[in-house]
Amino acid sequence: MTGSDTVPEVLWTPDPQRARQSAIADFARWVREHRDVELDELDYAGLHAWSVRDLDGFWSAVAERLGVLFRDPPTATLGPREMPGTQWFPGATLNYAEHALTPGPGRADTDVALIAVGEDGSERSVTHAELRDQVARARAGLVAAGVGQGDRVVALAPNSPETVVTFLAAASLGAVWSSCSPDFGSRAVLDRFAQIEPTVLLAVDGYRYNGRQFDIRDRVSALREALPTLRATVLVPHLDPAATLAGTVPWAEFTADAAPLEFSAVPFDHPLWVLYSSGTTGLPKGIVQSHGGIVVEHVKVLALQHDLGPGDRFLWFTTTGWMMWNFLVGGLLVGATLVLYDGSPGHPDLDVLWAVAEKHGVTLFGVSAPYLQSCVKAGLRPGADHDLSAMKAIGSTGSPLAPEEFRWIAEAVGSDIQICSVSGGTDVCTAFLTCAPTVPVWLGELSCAGLGADVRALDEKGVEVVDEVGELVIAAPLPSMPVFFWNDPDGSRLREAYFTEFPGMWRHGDWVRTTSRGSFVIEGRSDSTLNRGGVRMGTADLYAVIEAVDGVADSLVVDTSALGSDDGALLCFVVLGPGASLDEVEPRLRSALRSELSPRHVPDRFVVVEEVPRTLSGKKCEVPVKRILAGVDPEKAVSRGALSNPAALDPFVKMAHSG
Repeated sequence: MTGSDTVPEVLWTPDPQRARQSAIADFARWVREHRDVELDELDYAGLHAWSVRDLDGFWSAVAERLGVLFRDPPTATLGPREMPGTQWFPGATLNYAEHALTPGPGRADTDVALIAVGEDGSERSVTHAELRDQVARARAGLVAAGVGQGDRVVALAPNSPETVVTFLAAASLGAVWSSCSPDFGSRAVLDRFAQIEPTVLLAVDGYRYNGRQFDIRDRVSALREALPTLRATVLVPHLDPAATLAGTVPWAEFTADAAPLEFSAVPFDHPLWVLYSSGTTGLPKGIVQSHGGIVVEHVKVLALQHDLGPGDRFLWFTTTGWMMWNFLVGGLLVGATLVLYDGSPGHPDLDVLWAVAEKHGVTLFGVSAPYLQSCVKAGLRPGADHDLSAMKAIGSTGSPLAPEEFRWIAEAVGSDIQICSVSGGTDVCTAFLTCAPTVPVWLGELSCAGLGADVRALDEKGVEVVDEVGELVIAAPLPSMPVFFWNDPDGSRLREAYFTEFPGMWRHGDWVRTTSRGSFVIEGRSDSTLNRGGVRMGTADLYAVIEAVDGVADSLVVDTSALGSDDGALLCFVVLGPGASLDEVEPRLRSALRSELSPRHVPDRFVVVEEVPRTLSGKKCEVPVKRILAGVDPEKAVSRGALSNPAALDPFVKMAHSG
């Protein structure tokens, strides 16, 4: 599919005065003055072109202007720059926690660091003085447990102050952090934590979700038994203040001793945390990112792309099992207040997050695309029902945001609110397709590539294309790219994951169209591409149309061409809304797809299912289902422990067996 010459509707245009007051405009002026680069402060395209042309100049300017706290200064910005193996800021030492906790703008003792909001209506504020004290105490607790530089500290815990505190305490020591959400299944947690042999486990007695309480102490005990390297397990009484568990250290005891707040300076590329791939086919890959790479990338993306800083309040709905939690905590690096929401975004109804945003004056409000889709279907009008005057931007990620949701934000939330549809990944813990305060928002498009991110679309021959769909590659290194995969001593798994198809470039696995305006449209995962009559198509286009049809709650599209299964059919599995029937919905689906896309986009068959299988981070399992339908053993096609709803696979397995 090729792009159209028609420019989509502009839904948001930067206010020139506000744009000139933004951090990115200040940065452009500083670069012009101090680095002798001719830049217009409102010319994002010019700034981006310089940022990818002069990596040394750009990233050193980010570190200097945005105040990265080096203990030992770097001898250069870049050493070897080949991918993989790029060396950033050689010779530099620093510490993530020191950057997040050192007093400065937005981080004075009385400034609010965290606002924790629970599904049950509970609220708690933590000032920076209190946060520093709690981190110092938790650091002392970790030291008492024998934790040192390079040891692993893991958490089975919710989006709560104690989790943030323990992460910062671990980082302050140069220990390596990793977390899972308490609603993860036991196998999924063990598959992740067992790989990295942790020294300390932070756990809660249970969690709340959708109006229910879940006691997980039996799972914590089983996890302790299965992790022989643990020296201590710390129990946070999240559900019951009096909760206890044999063999664990109560949080109050763990943090009982006051101590000075200290920070161990570590090399720039020292591991900060381990994130994980989805693990849908085999053990999740342990993705290791560095102290320095994350600090530099997160101050860049949060300060410059999102214009987030002191006085701002930052909420992104996430669990600790999704990279967006790590991204959210990065708000501390730029002096913003974090609003930590714990619970279901739909309890008691979908309005709850908007109410939290109003009450706490959230300026950057981040959610997933499926959440916004649910708000559209529910007919919410947050702008009319709430005072959202503090809100400057709405962020969306996890899957492509459909044009219908773009328009809904503009009409039902606020036309003056910037729509930040962004895309990146766990692999880099950031968005490389993003937004900027100086770039318009076009209907259905991601506004721009991030500064320093040399994002291109390549055709099958490796030639860059514009206004045509191609493989998304990153042609220059980014600081937050993995320093290594866990248990990958020769780097072969890392190279195989990103660098084999286009040597020297990072292949991300998305199918993307870049426009002549510098904006982008994500068309879906390239490994789930549809091929109809020789024309390749992305699934994102179909989902946008299918899920806008009344009566459709969710959908999954799978093309079995070239698999020898079902005679190469394009199959659409639909989850129907209450009271809807396939006889009623299918004609509307066929008509909408034919008229809004093309006859080629109309599936051969529509099949009703109860739910769409999704990963623990909420992504649709297109490829695993495709493999199952091709006759691959389900146990080899997907690891059920990597799914949030493993039973959702059963109808597909049955369908494959029935031929």
